[in-house]
Amino acid sequence: MNILISNDDGVYAPGILAAKQAVEDLGDVTVVAPDKNNSSVGRRISLFKHLKIENCKLDDGSEAFSVSGSPADAVIVGADYLMDKKPDLVITGINQGVNISCDITSSGTVCAALEAVSLGIPAIAVSLYMDPETSFKKDDDGEWYIDYDFSLTKKVLHDIVLKIINEGFPQGVNLFNLNVPSNYESEEVEITGLAPKMLDKKVIDNTDKQKEDFFNYELDDTQGRDDLIMITSNLVRQYPQGSDGYALMVEKKPSLTPLNVNMTHYKLKDW
Repeated sequence: MNILISNDDGVYAPGILAAKQAVEDLGDVTVVAPDKNNSSVGRRISLFKHLKIENCKLDDGSEAFSVSGSPADAVIVGADYLMDKKPDLVITGINQGVNISCDITSSGTVCAALEAVSLGIPAIAVSLYMDPETSFKKDDDGEWYIDYDFSLTKKVLHDIVLKIINEGFPQGVNLFNLNVPSNYESEEVEITGLAPKMLDKKVIDNTDKQKEDFFNYELDDTQGRDDLIMITSNLVRQYPQGSDGYALMVEKKPSLTPLNVNMTHYKLKDW
């Protein structure tokens, strides 16, 4: 099996190496990813714009390619230009965050997988939800760091790809969206649907005293403040049973959502 791996966190993010390590015994793996972080860019494509490709090395010394574009760009360049043969499977991730609900269409991770499907290649988008209570830690000097524990995510991803090799994708499914909690209570994978939303969004300005420090983050002192706004968000905490958010946040188990990129609703007759 020829496997293309990409992401939206950038080619040097620890999650892309974890994804490669999870499946490198199952096929020939090629890593092509953006040269820098491209979170929340959706399915942006750099049509008729110059892109730069560079050879680079992952932390284990293996070869990878960076692309000066979006996650969708990286998938197109990898599948159509850099690989000798069209990939049989595209894996995007492992994203360092969470991608659930109908909000996934803003995710660079999921939309890179959507781009793969549009090229006729089935895909898996993978994310590790890092629980703030357990993933953010202090070292002996009191400095904060993030504990990227990809062990369960790698195991689940490996098992899913192995099942795909043996059985293929289920009929009508061309994209899996996998989310794994870092602070899990069960390793059992739950097959889920999309929750209505993941983020509560709010527009703030400099009059919002509760988020004044956040609003001033990287503010250019030469720029006036009266015309500045910021879109902020909070993670939704309540989800319906059977949804990806419920499995991930409430049951604290891996969520696997089977999707079909064709979003047509065929049952409309007499509208």
